[in-house]
Amino acid sequence: MIGAILDWKERLLGRGDASITVPVFDGALKSNNILEEAPVFATLEAPEDLATDGESLFVADGRTILRYGLGGAGQSADTGAGACPSAVEVHRFEESVSALACLPAGGLAVALGGREIRIVGGPHDGRRWDAVGGARLHAVNAVATAPDGRLLVTDGSLEHPVAHWRHDLMGLGRSGRLFELTPADGAGRALATGLAHAFGACAAGPEIWVSESWSHRVRAYAGARRGRAVTDSLPGYPSRLSPAAGGGFWLTCFTLRTQLVEFVLREPAYRRRMLAEIEPQYWIAPALNSGNTFLEPMQGAQLKMMGVVKPWAPPRSYGLVIRLTAEGLVRYSLHSRFDGKHHGVVAAVECGGDLFVLAKGCRKILRLSVADAERSLAG
Repeated sequence: MIGAILDWKERLLGRGDASITVPVFDGALKSNNILEEAPVFATLEAPEDLATDGESLFVADGRTILRYGLGGAGQSADTGAGACPSAVEVHRFEESVSALACLPAGGLAVALGGREIRIVGGPHDGRRWDAVGGARLHAVNAVATAPDGRLLVTDGSLEHPVAHWRHDLMGLGRSGRLFELTPADGAGRALATGLAHAFGACAAGPEIWVSESWSHRVRAYAGARRGRAVTDSLPGYPSRLSPAAGGGFWLTCFTLRTQLVEFVLREPAYRRRMLAEIEPQYWIAPALNSGNTFLEPMQGAQLKMMGVVKPWAPPRSYGLVIRLTAEGLVRYSLHSRFDGKHHGVVAAVECGGDLFVLAKGCRKILRLSVADAERSLAG
């Protein structure tokens, strides 16, 4: 009873968990236009994830996996500045690929439809998982490899498939899971459950870091110890992680938090009616891209004045990649701002001094020099 009264008081005053605050872009998160100005490496039909073995770039595109050789410093054929390497289809499956990773001993780990993980190629070719410890896989959205060959797998939700991430957010989903799989013997176990949409993991020394999208943070797990926050209060919804050359990690955020969406998430009655009466693409909710239809909930003069974006306009989509140190501190960030198009960033991998970024919202892979980006930020 007392808890209910205190909760009502916080909601009335907008304090505590009921406060509607979003971290601002400042310091290492200061906005720039580096992602928006990055050359386009490739445009695809339905890109979902990236992986690299150090020599090639592997791309999950619908039901296929494409391989690009990375021998040259090719840029976009779209821009006319060099030539993009041609893609070779290396695998085709019966379902869409929701995640993939390159294995240290060769081969790929592939998540199909979010409900199965399959090894293709290499010494463990044919190994499959559709359940771990008796629990069925449901929404596998990221696979990564540890240096010892283990697979680190995130399953975003027990209630909604991978494509219905908006439903999970609006339902305040807390059913995400982190798994550890061993290709050599097919063993597997759950490392964490009850996560607020797990979406990306990586090995960080003795720990495993996992992105928890709806809690706006990265958490670390080690053995049986309770997870600790590596970085929290992020301004966006974090997704996949990957190692950065020289130490640290690349963290992608597939869209931004806004005060408008934070308000909707704290109004259950309004949210229930919205979910019941309005098509998902028109919800007041984050999106991977925006500005494509006059039916969007906010548009026109609500966002712009004389063609200029208003300073307070809440972005529906955005592009963001964050460089983290080995301790989890934000070193710098790369942006495609509200008025750009390279939005919905769900994966970033580094190879040969270049960063390959998957902007799912515009179905493009971007390629930019890490050294050039750092010089631009320093200048």
